[in-house]
Formats: sequence, C-alpha cells, structure tokens
Amino acid sequence: MFETAFIVRVPEAEAYVADLRRRVDPSVHLGVPAHITILVPFMAPDRITDKVLSGIRSALSSFSSFAFSLADVRCFPTTTYLAPEPADRFVALTKSLALAFPDFPPFRGEHASLVPHLTVANGNAGDAKIAMAELERVMQASGPVRSFCASVALLENSSGNWREMHMFELAGHSG
Repeated sequence: MFETAFIVRVPEAEAYVADLRRRVDPSVHLGVPAHITILVPFMAPDRITDKVLSGIRSALSSFSSFAFSLADVRCFPTTTYLAPEPADRFVALTKSLALAFPDFPPFRGEHASLVPHLTVANGNAGDAKIAMAELERVMQASGPVRSFCASVALLENSSGNWREMHMFELAGHSG
C-alpha cells in the first residue's frame, strides 16, 4: 500500500552515516535520505488534496526554524540511531500533525512514547550492535553533527521508492 511520511532531512549527517546506512539500513536503497522522522505513516499519496495541504500548513504554522545537534548514539532492540538535541521540538512537530490528523497516529500508535531519532542501522540486533560500536567511533572522532530544521518534507512511495512530494517551510526561514 502506498503511503506518505513527514521527515526532516539532515544532509549534514550524510558524511557521518552514509556508508554505515548503505550497509545496514534498507531504507537507503529506497531513496530515503538521512532524516529524523516526524510522522509515519501518513495517508496515501492520492488522498493528499489541497484541503489536506492546507491542514498540514496550519499544523506547522506555529513552528519556527531551529538549530539542533546529533551526538548521542542510542539503540532500540534492532535499530541504532542518533538522538537529536533538543528532542522536544521534533516531538512537538509530531504531536501537532497527529492532532491535526488523528487518523494517522505516529508509527500507527504502536509505541507509548515519541523518540525522535536519525536511524543509522535497522533490521536486526546483530547489525544494530555492530553499527553502534562503529557509529560511536565515528562520533567520537568527528564530534556532533550540527544542523538546522528549516522545513518538513512530505515523502511518498507510490513508485516503490521514496521521493519528495511537498516541502513545508517553517517560520523564520526564507528558503
């Protein structure tokens, strides 16, 4: 089934994580860039109407651009990720979209809490453990990834690969 997803692209992280992601994150091969997920899954691409776009703009209208960093390496059972700081701004973006579109809870409502993250390895515990050690070495040698959240992208996968469908600029960013 085709769907959409909201993300914040983090191109500054590519130099740190691209090689590792190519090896242990299957989403890379579907066109997914280094990112922090805001809301997934969202509605099917063919349901994204002007009215839906207006609702998205309204849900994001109170948010300003902000700086963040990625330095802390963490794991879920089968996933290694970088945790953004501050995390609360990403949580607020997610909650705003989920409130505006209650039929689309984050991660289908499968998790009790929201944990913003940039996935580096995903799939199995062994890969996650190996990736965690490698990523910790990279981060220790390079220092934190510094980035700026100026927009939220809406991706869609109707071709089998993920591609940008719309971009929503946050306040304080002139593009």
